[in-house]
Amino acid sequence: MLMFPVSEFCRYKFIYIFPPCPFVLCDDGTDCRKRRTLDQNAAVHGSVLRLSLLKGISAQIVAAADKVDAGLPTAIVNTNQALRLCLGSKTTGAEFGAVSALSINQDCSRVLCGFAKGQITMWDLANGKLLRTITDAHPPGTAILHVKFTDDPTLAVCNDSGGSVFELTFRRVMGIRSCDSRCLFSGSKGEVCCIEPLRTPPDFRDHPITCYSLLAMASLTKILIIGLKPSLNVWMTLPYTKSDPSSVPQLAWQFVPVQKTVNPMLAFCKGDSVHFLLVKKEETDTIHVIKQRQLQLSCDIISLNWINSCSLVLLDSHEKLHVVDRPTQDILETLDLEQVQLVYNSRHFKSLATGGNVSQALALVGEKACYQSLSSYAGQIVCLGTKVAMTHVLCFQRLDCLLKQEHFTEALSLAWSFHEGTAKAVVGLHGDSQKRKAVISDKMVEILLHFTEYAVKKCPEQGKLQVLEQHFQEVVPVLVDYCLLLQKADLLFNQLYSRLVENMVAKGVFLESLESYIVANRLGHITTPVMKDLLAHYHDNGMMDSLERCIVHLDVTSLDIQQVVQVCWNNQLYDAVIYIFNRGMNDYITPMEKLFSVIGPRVREGRSLTGDANCCLAGRAYPIGDIPEDLVVQVKYQVFEFLIRLHSGDSSQKEEVFPFIHTLLHFDTREFLNVLAMTFDDVQNDKQALEYQQRIVDILLQVMVDNPDFTPSQVGGLFTFLARQLAKPNNTLFVNRNLFDQVLEFLCCPDDDSRHTERQQVLLELLQVGGVVQFNEERLFTLAEKAKFYQICEFLYEKKHLYDRIVDCYLQDPLRKAEIFSYIHNLMSMPGYSSEEKLKVKEKVLQHMQVRGAAAAGQIASLCVSLQDDSLLFQFLRCLLKEGCQATSRLPLESEFYELLLDLMCRFEPQELLKFLHTSQHYRLEEAIQITEKYHCNEAKAYLLEKKGDIPGAFAGLLQTLKERLDVLAAEMSGGIGGGVDGRDEEEANGEFTLTTVKSSLNQMILFCHRNCQNLDQEQRKDLWFPLLDTMMASQKEVMGLSDKHISDGLKEMTLKVLNCMSSFISLPAIIQQILQDPVYGRGKLAEIQGLILGMLDTFTYEQTLLETTTNLLNHDLHWSLAHLRSAVTKGLHPRQDCCNICLQHYKRKQDASEEIIVFSCGHLYHLQCLQQKDSGWGAASEPQQPWRCYKCSSSHGGRGGACSEPNRSRSASLAQPNVRLFAVLQVVAVATLDVQQELSWDHLRGLYRGPSRLSILSEVSHGHSSEKAGFLLPAQPESFHLKLAPPPLFEE
Repeated sequence: MLMFPVSEFCRYKFIYIFPPCPFVLCDDGTDCRKRRTLDQNAAVHGSVLRLSLLKGISAQIVAAADKVDAGLPTAIVNTNQALRLCLGSKTTGAEFGAVSALSINQDCSRVLCGFAKGQITMWDLANGKLLRTITDAHPPGTAILHVKFTDDPTLAVCNDSGGSVFELTFRRVMGIRSCDSRCLFSGSKGEVCCIEPLRTPPDFRDHPITCYSLLAMASLTKILIIGLKPSLNVWMTLPYTKSDPSSVPQLAWQFVPVQKTVNPMLAFCKGDSVHFLLVKKEETDTIHVIKQRQLQLSCDIISLNWINSCSLVLLDSHEKLHVVDRPTQDILETLDLEQVQLVYNSRHFKSLATGGNVSQALALVGEKACYQSLSSYAGQIVCLGTKVAMTHVLCFQRLDCLLKQEHFTEALSLAWSFHEGTAKAVVGLHGDSQKRKAVISDKMVEILLHFTEYAVKKCPEQGKLQVLEQHFQEVVPVLVDYCLLLQKADLLFNQLYSRLVENMVAKGVFLESLESYIVANRLGHITTPVMKDLLAHYHDNGMMDSLERCIVHLDVTSLDIQQVVQVCWNNQLYDAVIYIFNRGMNDYITPMEKLFSVIGPRVREGRSLTGDANCCLAGRAYPIGDIPEDLVVQVKYQVFEFLIRLHSGDSSQKEEVFPFIHTLLHFDTREFLNVLAMTFDDVQNDKQALEYQQRIVDILLQVMVDNPDFTPSQVGGLFTFLARQLAKPNNTLFVNRNLFDQVLEFLCCPDDDSRHTERQQVLLELLQVGGVVQFNEERLFTLAEKAKFYQICEFLYEKKHLYDRIVDCYLQDPLRKAEIFSYIHNLMSMPGYSSEEKLKVKEKVLQHMQVRGAAAAGQIASLCVSLQDDSLLFQFLRCLLKEGCQATSRLPLESEFYELLLDLMCRFEPQELLKFLHTSQHYRLEEAIQITEKYHCNEAKAYLLEKKGDIPGAFAGLLQTLKERLDVLAAEMSGGIGGGVDGRDEEEANGEFTLTTVKSSLNQMILFCHRNCQNLDQEQRKDLWFPLLDTMMASQKEVMGLSDKHISDGLKEMTLKVLNCMSSFISLPAIIQQILQDPVYGRGKLAEIQGLILGMLDTFTYEQTLLETTTNLLNHDLHWSLAHLRSAVTKGLHPRQDCCNICLQHYKRKQDASEEIIVFSCGHLYHLQCLQQKDSGWGAASEPQQPWRCYKCSSSHGGRGGACSEPNRSRSASLAQPNVRLFAVLQVVAVATLDVQQELSWDHLRGLYRGPSRLSILSEVSHGHSSEKAGFLLPAQPESFHLKLAPPPLFEE
């Protein structure tokens, strides 16, 4: 058993090992789990844990056990693994049992020991003297599971195997030591199996929460936090969530900084969840407990310990140790402890030493209990097993572990995380932040030196150059990076570089790796020797661009200016030359002059010259950085003076005037003019600057106007620049207006088709910046029209609010023709335009729509929507989406257009709706149903619902339409009573029209029912027909008392038609029952439907008679056919001669032998053997009932075994004597399903039956009934249909 002192000020840092009897750790009354192996060679980057065996402790304990009469002592060992004390004896062990719990006080002067039989002892650690033996602190017969000192050395708590918790108060009066016990929690309320008092570290002894002496207790069902001082108080109770009953509760306190304050935090777990409770003292002297984010794992936790304020060590039931970072909830490392052979104290939880009188729940938890086998102190985790092991987490030990494995890069990365405070599970760093950084910095310097030595020594002596370069490319950037991070440039250029320079490959890689750091401004100063080597290396390897990038980012003071400038001039590194002159000598003009003399005014490589000039005018340094603020204005004036020079210093006769401005304009006109505009804005109030501005403008006009070297875009850019300057309110520049007119004619020249778009764009920009005030608008418009500058025309029309003419501009412009729709849509939908202006645009659009409709149908439709003219949109879409329209076939129109047309058609032409739905298939069904429902178009909605498969919904819509029309008819008839003659005529006409609409609606419903009844069952058919019948009968009752007999007869006729049609799908009894269920007709008032019922009975009688007649005819035909069949079968065969037609011998060649013969119906006779030899049969002769063909008849027609060609010879049979066998030869069929005699009879029947059957005649002869009754029988047939009966059958004997 192992425990640790809490105080860092004690004389010895002890490790306590309490193995019971004797010191050999194999018979200590505890359980050992399965042993498993651990790969000790596994090394993880930034490893937090390292397993080491404490051989000294184990060896000394075993030796001490032999010396102290082999009893059961307690061993006390310091951190140097030196044995100091052995407490107890064999007598003590035999009396008290094994040590089951242990605790040491704050000053390491006392130790409490709990035993398996329930006793508690206190020892003096200074001399090993036994001070107290406590036997009555708790109920007898229970083992001590935990005993813990609090911050008060006179106060302790203990927990026994009965699940109770007791407070122990130690007193000493008159030299007599005593102990008072108080029960804090009774096991009868739930066994407590873990207790943990809050032990305050030395740094937090003054924390306000220490005065409460907090104690955390974990039972099998809940967590409790109580305060022992100043009085007993329960501050929190938290029940567990559902977990495994065998899970072991764990508790651990730690002071944690949260939001700039440090407060104790309790970590507790049971199962796979770790919960955190932050405990704070409020201003009202109360304790407030705050739940923090919990940690969820996928393993069962059996031990929990803090190693610092952010990291915990968890042991799971598989004996794997997990290091977890609490803020991020990351698992930093996992270590297998199974080779330690961890010791479990299950025996004490089961209280085997006292008879095992514990609850089953506590005994189940005890299976995994190892509370006394793991402990943490000062960043070390010590565990007890058959072997004692320690895991270290000190930061330098983690670094040394990586260095021993030669993982220098990983070690540097881990050390830098220590330096920045981002590393996790850091233990062993003390002091404030600056001191910790200084310590880590020194350690990193040491690692860098070792890494450099390792890289040089481990360099391959032989091999390809690429291998050497790759080796150092993996090392050198790491060295440079961490030296710069540590701000150790002297270390980099003195110690490390001096070691690397011994290898030429390493030297080259080092110098080339500096470029990325210099360009990123991480390295601005290089020592002179390194700079000299840098210049030489880059020059020798042709890396001049990289050299130039480095120079312009380095501090000029670290450069040998003469050497660097000479190298730059020789290699045309002009950006570097400018940088050195600007930064080193504050000279901004000299590099321009020299560059101009070197590159010339017309060379494209003059990027550096133009960039330098533009940057100087803008107040920035070239190529990077800014000009010092006190030099900005001075540099601008110097550049102005340089630009307005008439000639260069060493000019020739061919040189153009103002060569510097000429060169800048040629390189980038727009950029140069933009820089001038910015410069003019910055120095507006300076008289000298204004003079420079006017002078430069005059030079620009002199150089660019009428100069063919400049494009229209460049000239337009100049006048755009001038227009902007002239448009300013405080403008002081003067420009001749005639120049603008001259530029206008140049840009609008109709004879010049080159760069048409460019010239138009330039002129448009000129007008937009205020240049329009410089021109005569009429003349400008005339020139724009001739040049076909439609955007210019649009600009002028918009200025005059002539928006309708802009439409013509879009239509005439081939490049913007398609944008007309967006323009009109925006204009019509956006505010800011008057109604009169919109009306003019609308009229203009209507003029062009018919001509251009097919070209952009979809856009015109959108345009019609924006015009908000539904009637116009309907007419357009109806023509556009008409079937067979060319535009429809050419355009990929979307379904939204068809649905829009459907919506408009419901409003304007609902009578065409059904026709449109039948002919078009491009609409979406659900959307179309919603549209028709919106406008109450029931017939169209019914068609769509039927198409969808919703038969009841479609029927309901049609029925609703029929009811509405019947209501209208009833209202018209009742409203027409009592009117004049003219009024009656008008009412009769209206009633006739309404009756026609009712008939149309009824016929549509009847056709609907006929279409769908085929796929419905009987009940579903009734749901269609009976509501229709009820509606028609109800309408008859409404018009019953009115005088218009024509309307009443029409309704009665329609009702009879419904009955007649439904009788084909619904039985007559069901129909009569439905009629009699009507409350009106069910009370004896049957006179109104007397004719209806009588008609139904007549139909029934007629159909019954027809059925009986048909049955009699069929029976007679069947009897006649069977009689003739029997006659044909019993008829005998007569051979024409008595000899075989093959061998020509008598059929009875041998008198005594029985030989089979075959006689055919044609009269020919054959021997069976003769037929077999001629192979005239279809199979082997031995098979019974084998069919044969007449050889003579078949061969005479050129066939052998084929079908007989004589129609009247299709029936034959044979008779053999004395052994007679009957055969029948029939026509060849695909599948023979009848025997021979049946086939013969059927053949004979076909030959005898010449006339048509009675059923076929039945459909040709009329029975003479009236057409009215025929309609009752077959209502779906046309009016010309007549039922016909057949005469007696005709046949030949």
